[in-house]
Amino acid sequence: MYANSFQRIVRARSGFTLIEVMIVVAIIAILAAIALPNYSDYVLRGKLTEATNTLSATRANMEQFYQDNRTYLTVGTVLSPCDATSLTALNGGLKYFQMTCNPAATATSYTLVATGSVAATTGFIFSITDANVQTSTAGTAWGLANYACWITKRGTVC
Repeated sequence: MYANSFQRIVRARSGFTLIEVMIVVAIIAILAAIALPNYSDYVLRGKLTEATNTLSATRANMEQFYQDNRTYLTVGTVLSPCDATSLTALNGGLKYFQMTCNPAATATSYTLVATGSVAATTGFIFSITDANVQTSTAGTAWGLANYACWITKRGTVC
């Protein structure tokens, strides 16, 4: 009699029931539903820094160029950072954005624009002027809203 009850206990504890497996699957599904969108936003925010960092660095180069030459335009053989040749070289090193000087720089002003160039950054547009006025347009992932600052995180306001 003792052997029979022991065998029943061993048999009952030898695996998982269907309900236990279903509970684990439900918990994993809930965690994935929360984690994946947050991770996607996190990766996108990392890509947006390419635009803001490049715009800041290019603006600093433009101001240095102006300080040296008293113009934002190319002087002789000295190329302005807003020159088409300079921008082509700059864009060659960018993965997620394309830089333009829009409209073309004048002797006393410019507007640098970074436009999203891959699927994840489509619709994101960041710009900065010679007066350090920063604007951005959020991409399709964040609702295509316009901002009077550089928006790099969903839900942020200026």
